[in-house]
Amino acid sequence: MKDDRTTLQKYFPQAAVDAILSSLTEKNILLRFSKSRASKLGDYRPALKGKPHRISLNHDLNPYEMLITYVHELAHLYAFEKYGRKHQPHGMEWKKFFGELMQPYLAIPLFPQDVTQELREYLYVSKAANGSDINLRRVLHNYNQRVASNSFTVETLPEKSLFQVADGRVFQKLEQRRKRFKCLCMNDNRFYLFSPLAVVVPFDGQNANQSLYLTKKIG
Repeated sequence: MKDDRTTLQKYFPQAAVDAILSSLTEKNILLRFSKSRASKLGDYRPALKGKPHRISLNHDLNPYEMLITYVHELAHLYAFEKYGRKHQPHGMEWKKFFGELMQPYLAIPLFPQDVTQELREYLYVSKAANGSDINLRRVLHNYNQRVASNSFTVETLPEKSLFQVADGRVFQKLEQRRKRFKCLCMNDNRFYLFSPLAVVVPFDGQNANQSLYLTKKIG
């Protein structure tokens, strides 16, 4: 238990650790901090076939974004327990649980004022039932401390430009689909959707072997 608390203190705001530890125990959740994923901040897998509930979170989120993402995924767990798969992933059922689970953290002076304002706007004012509120994400990005100087968000890159993600794959930015950008992976020729605020590195083809491979793919 002491080791679990020490680990959580590395990723979450100190004032949130006890509540998070309690929820992990109560719901029998296996929490994992994963490598950075440009297409998502976290995910939830239900407890099936004898396995516990599983939540994974990108390891490089700032503490405020880590907490909000954890509660986001925890709300998926609550929605699954009550409705099974008979609900929209980010529909009103999920959003209701998200708001209820976030309320205790809003009741204490945990978040900076600008984060609190945008979070309340999303939870209680906005009618949009989705899990990727861009205004909230923009504010949260102000608290990132470990972004490389050569990194950019997908929305700032020109259309048709190439960029690279943490695992080495290279993508070409295409058109925007609602709130996300459609991107072509040059390594497997498949399409993926990226958040406008996904942090990536522009690809300039300086790696000779990779550049030759991409030239063949694009040509």
